Amino acid sequence: MEEPSPVRVSGLSGPPVIDEGPLKTDPKTLAQRWTEFKQSLRGTLAGLPRVLRLVWAASPSLTLLLFAVTIVSGGLPAATAYLAKLLTNAVVGGIQAHSRGQSSDPAIHLIVVLVAIQLVIFLSTALLNTLRNIAQQLLQERMQLRIQLMVMEHATRLDLPFFEDAASYDLLRRAQDDSARRPVMMISTAFGLVQTAITFSTMIVLLVAVSPLLAVVALVAPIPTFVSDTRYGWRGFMIARWSSRLLRRMNYLVTLATTDNSAKEVKLFDLGGYFVQRYQSLAQTYYRRQRGLVVSRYLAGFGWGTPTTLVGSVTYLYVALLAVAGRLTLGDLTLYTAAASSVSNSISGLLTGLSDMYEHNLYLSNLFELLAARPQIVAPENPVPLPDPVRGEIEFEHVSFAYPGSGAQALNDVSFKIPAGQTVAVVGRNGAGKSTLLKLLCRLYDPSAGRILLDSHDLRDYDPVRLRSVFGAMFQDYVTYQATAAENIGLGEVGRIEDREAIEEAATKGGSEELIAGLPAGFDTPLGKWFEIKSANLSGGEWQKVALSRAFMREARVLLLDEPTSALDAGAEYELFGRLRKLTQGRTAVFISHRFSTVRRADRILFLEHGKLVEEGSHAELMAIGGRYARLFRLQAAAYTGEEIDTVEEAAVEVIARG
Repeated sequence: MEEPSPVRVSGLSGPPVIDEGPLKTDPKTLAQRWTEFKQSLRGTLAGLPRVLRLVWAASPSLTLLLFAVTIVSGGLPAATAYLAKLLTNAVVGGIQAHSRGQSSDPAIHLIVVLVAIQLVIFLSTALLNTLRNIAQQLLQERMQLRIQLMVMEHATRLDLPFFEDAASYDLLRRAQDDSARRPVMMISTAFGLVQTAITFSTMIVLLVAVSPLLAVVALVAPIPTFVSDTRYGWRGFMIARWSSRLLRRMNYLVTLATTDNSAKEVKLFDLGGYFVQRYQSLAQTYYRRQRGLVVSRYLAGFGWGTPTTLVGSVTYLYVALLAVAGRLTLGDLTLYTAAASSVSNSISGLLTGLSDMYEHNLYLSNLFELLAARPQIVAPENPVPLPDPVRGEIEFEHVSFAYPGSGAQALNDVSFKIPAGQTVAVVGRNGAGKSTLLKLLCRLYDPSAGRILLDSHDLRDYDPVRLRSVFGAMFQDYVTYQATAAENIGLGEVGRIEDREAIEEAATKGGSEELIAGLPAGFDTPLGKWFEIKSANLSGGEWQKVALSRAFMREARVLLLDEPTSALDAGAEYELFGRLRKLTQGRTAVFISHRFSTVRRADRILFLEHGKLVEEGSHAELMAIGGRYARLFRLQAAAYTGEEIDTVEEAAVEVIARG
C-alpha cells in the first residue's frame, strides 16, 4: 500500500493547525511536584545572573535605582501595620479615658504624632512607587532597544543557511517578540522577591507575637495557587513556542495584503478575499488554542486559590472571637489582620514571583538560544592575507555542493579555471546551479566537496569579510531599499555612502544616471512608497539599473552579475554590455544570463546542466561544436528572426529529450 504524501506547509497552504509537540506529563504526587519545583528553581536561579548582566548593561544607574527603591519599600508594610496597631490602641484608650471622665489629651497628642508618622510613611510609599515606576519604565525601554540591537548584530554575523531555514525564522521571531520585555520583568520580579522577603520577615515577627499557630497557617495557605501558576506557566510557554510558525504564516498574509510589492497582483487577480479568508482560518485556530489556555489557567487559578481564601476568612473569624473574649486587644486584631494578610500575600508573592521568573526564563531561552547560534563560515586562526593587488584568478577544483536539507546536488564535481581579467558567462536552464556557483564564490556557502581558489589560495584560507570586499555583485533577487537613490547606490560601499562624487560615478557605470536625473529631487529622491509621500516608485528595469550601479560602487577586482539585464529592454541591454566591456577591463567578471545575444560577447562561456559543467569555450568554439549551447542559441535566435522554425523546433525537442 502506498504511503500518503506528507502535508506541505507554505505561507498560503497547509492546514490551520498548531504543530504541537509532546507536553511533559504533569507530576501527580507531592514528592514529584517538590522535585519538579526544585529543578525549576535551580534552572531559574541559574539563568538569573545572565539576565541581570543584560539589564545592567542596558543601564547600571536605573538598575541600581530600581533595586534600592524596591529594598526600601520592603520594610514599609510592617511599619504601617504596627503603626495601625498603635493608633487603634491609642484611639481605644482615648475613648475609654473619656468614658471614665478622665482627660483624653495624652491620647489625642499620641494620636496626632502617630498620624503624622503615618502620613510620612504614606508619602514615602507613594514616592517610592513613583520612582520604581519611572525606573522600571525607562529601563524597559532601554532593554527593549538593546535586545533588538543584539538580535540585529548577531543576525548580521550568522551565515546565509541560517536565514534559509524555517526553524531559524521561528527562533528569530520568538527571540524578538517574546524576549524584548522579559529581562526587565524578570529582574523586577527578582527585586520584588527581595522586597517581599523583607516584608515577610518583618511581618512574620509581628504575626508570631500574636499567634505562632496562625502564623504557620498563613504560611501554608498560598501554596495551592503557586502549584497552579507553575503548571500553566509551562503550558503557556510551550503553546507560544508551537504557535510561532502559525503566527509567521499570519504575518506573511498581512504583508501580502498591505504592502506595495504585492498590491498590483492582489488587485489584478482579486486575491484580497482569499488572503483574508486564509488569515481568518489561521487566526481562529490560534484564538481557540489561546482561549483554551486562558480559560483553563484562570479557572484553575480560581479553584486552587479558593482554599487560601477560606483559610483567611476562618482565621480572621478566630482572631476576632479572641478579641471579643478579651484575650487580644483591638489593636492586636488590627495588627493580625494586616500581618496575616501581608504574610499570606508575601508567601503567595514569593511563590508566584518564582513561578513568574521561571516563565520569564523560559521565554528568554529563545533569546539565548539565538545568541548561542554560531556561524559556520568563520575566519581561520591565521588567515592568509589577500594579495596586494588581487589579480582575480578563479579556479574550481572538483566542487560539489548540496543545500542543507536537500538531497539533490546543486553542483556536482565542477572544475574550471578563469584567468585574471577574463569575462565569463554562465548559462544553463533554471536550476542548473548557476546562482549557486556565485554564492559559493562569495563564500556565502562552503562546498560539500572540492575547493575554490582565488589567486591560488583556497577561499577558506582567507578572512571571509576581507574576501568579500574583493567582489562587487548584483544578485538576481537584489534588494530594493526604501531609501533615497543616493543611499540605494551608496550601500554598495557603505564606508563611502556620503561620497556623492563616487555615487554619481557608480550611477554612470550602472546606467542609472539619466534615470536619477529625471527624478524630482535627483539623487535625494526617496525610492519606494513606504516612508515618504513625495517619493518615486521605479519600474523593474529602473530598479535593476540602480542595483547594478550599487554593484559598481565598490572598486572590486571581481565583478559578479546574476541576470543583470533580465528587466531591461533590448536597447538598454545592448548599451549596458557595450559599457560593461569597457568597465571590466582589467577585472575578472562572471555573469549569468539567459539572453544569448549578450552571452556571446563573453571571453568564455560555461554551460551548466543539472549541476554539471557540460560545455565550455568561446561563443565561436561552442557554435562549432554544435552541442547544447549551439542548439539553444539557434532556438533563441529563431524567436527573433522567424527563420528555420521547423529545424529549431526539432533541435529543441532533441535537447529536452536528452535532459
